[in-house]
Amino acid sequence: MRKLQPIVLAIFATSLYFMLLPTTIRAAADQIEELRQEQTKSRQQEEINQTRQREQLDQLQRNQQLDRAQQQLDQVKQQRPDLNQPQQQQQINQTQQRLDQIKNEQQLDRLKTDLEINQIQREQNPSRQNQQLNQLQMEQQMNLLKDQQQKLHIQQEINRAGSAFGKPSP
Repeated sequence: MRKLQPIVLAIFATSLYFMLLPTTIRAAADQIEELRQEQTKSRQQEEINQTRQREQLDQLQRNQQLDRAQQQLDQVKQQRPDLNQPQQQQQINQTQQRLDQIKNEQQLDRLKTDLEINQIQREQNPSRQNQQLNQLQMEQQMNLLKDQQQKLHIQQEINRAGSAFGKPSP
């Protein structure tokens, strides 16, 4: 009977070890999964921050371009020799209205982007958050191209208005 005790004890210890092993493995796997999720969340937050910074920089550049266009249009207005030219006055007024419209559209785009970034940050599903972030970045690129096209169009209008008075704008 004494010889059986160490064997029973060894079997018991081995059984206990194999019963606890899956629990230990699951705990380790859970920790690894938590770390992976934290890394994913951190990476996505960094990408969101970079997107926000890129949007702010793009917005600053757009504002500077619009300010330059406004200054050029103001110069054209000051250079006009005769207010009795309704066609040129109408052209200047239309250009001013278009410039104001672009400023308003950009302000709305900025607010929309801020709302989208806030929504992305609240998203709990990492793959959905990533999808939304990619969509936002694509929208930003499209807005940037649209803004460049509008700026070119406004610049052409200002140049036409300036040349109508004999003084082309720079």
